[in-house]
Amino acid sequence: MKERWRSVGVLAGVLFGINVVARLVSRFAFGEDTEMQDRLSLAMFAVIGLILATLAFVRGRRRPLPDWAGEMALSVLIAMLLTILVGPFISGSQPFAAGAGAFFSQVWLYAGFTAGGAILGYLLLTAFGLDYRSQSLKRFAEAKQSKPRRPVRR
Repeated sequence: MKERWRSVGVLAGVLFGINVVARLVSRFAFGEDTEMQDRLSLAMFAVIGLILATLAFVRGRRRPLPDWAGEMALSVLIAMLLTILVGPFISGSQPFAAGAGAFFSQVWLYAGFTAGGAILGYLLLTAFGLDYRSQSLKRFAEAKQSKPRRPVRR
């Protein structure tokens, strides 16, 4: 049980850490250039999506989907709450400073990129036939074929 919570915390920390780095770079390197800040924000979301795609690909090979999907969803939820509610204070702002529209826009962007990344990673894994279920079925078929056929007595 302790290992599950550790992996949830580590993933949430990594995702929030990416956001912190992006906010600090945006604040100190680009200052008032909103176009570059938007590009950096989009790049941050893309990096988060790629990390989740890679993680879904790796975890999907070793464990069945229900075992790791809940952990990943909880990590993403925790990281999203930290990013949206705590993150603006790092860049010298407040969560609702730009209005409710910007706040919910960030929620939808975060949810879209994280869900898209995880789904993309798992779909690639399934398409290559490397997921846990496909490998289990492959081992079952090989075991069935390796046994000789039993003759029927009449």
